[in-house]
Amino acid sequence: MGTLFEKTNLRWMLIGVVVMALGFILMAGGKSPDPNVFDPKQVYSTTRITIAPIIILAGLVIEIIAIFRQPKNS
Repeated sequence: MGTLFEKTNLRWMLIGVVVMALGFILMAGGKSPDPNVFDPKQVYSTTRITIAPIIILAGLVIEIIAIFRQPKNS
């Protein structure tokens, strides 16, 4: 009885998880030096609003490809 996924599939799954984690790290909020001051440039930055979600979606696509990838029969 074999495993459900081969080594290459598991590697791609790990890569997908790392890419998604990078996206979540980029989306995480920075600590404001003064909690009473709201800085919209920090909260609504391009990195947090645009780039991080695209990276997370790319990680999900990598996961889907890793799951559905068929092993090569040689």
